[in-house]
Amino acid sequence: MKKNKTSRAWVHDHVNDPWVQRAQAEGYRARAAFKLLEIDDRDSLLRPGAVVVDLGAAPGSWCQVAVRRCGPKARIFALDLLPMEPVAGVDFLLGDFSEDAVLEELESRLGGASVDVVLSDMSPNLSGVATVDQARSVHLCELAVEFAVRHLKPGGQFVVKVFQGEGFMEFRKQMEVAFASVQVRKPKASRDRSAEVYLLGKGPRRP
Repeated sequence: MKKNKTSRAWVHDHVNDPWVQRAQAEGYRARAAFKLLEIDDRDSLLRPGAVVVDLGAAPGSWCQVAVRRCGPKARIFALDLLPMEPVAGVDFLLGDFSEDAVLEELESRLGGASVDVVLSDMSPNLSGVATVDQARSVHLCELAVEFAVRHLKPGGQFVVKVFQGEGFMEFRKQMEVAFASVQVRKPKASRDRSAEVYLLGKGPRRP
């Protein structure tokens, strides 16, 4: 009964969420689009003709933002464990980012191109055990950092979703080692009760 009440409450909140309604009105697949739009408006990540990699891309709202803001000459690559309906102008790879073969395929598709922006909105499949889920989330973030540092241009930028909790401060310190500057962003479209924040790393430091 408690689970059913929780589910009904979530559906009610979702349907009446102004960000969800705005996403539907503006043709975005998810409210998450407005998180990236706000960060981009502030930090000028997405520029015409950019090379962009979107990790954890499904259902594709961040890809939609990247396509609209970077234009037809951009090269946009996306990856997710879940299927994603095609987005025109996006090269999508279905697979698990933590698997070496999938990472190698993504790098192959890049063809040696240096990347302007790496976006990571990845979340693990939730087990319901908070400590386990947090550890998995931080691990995905660490993998994303490794990828970003290897492939970003010297002035490239990296945005990663991370949940505040155990391991958060340690991960932030890793980011501060990996990038010349690190800033925290909490977009208005992030739910107030959510522990998620986004870390923005600028200027990767090569190992």
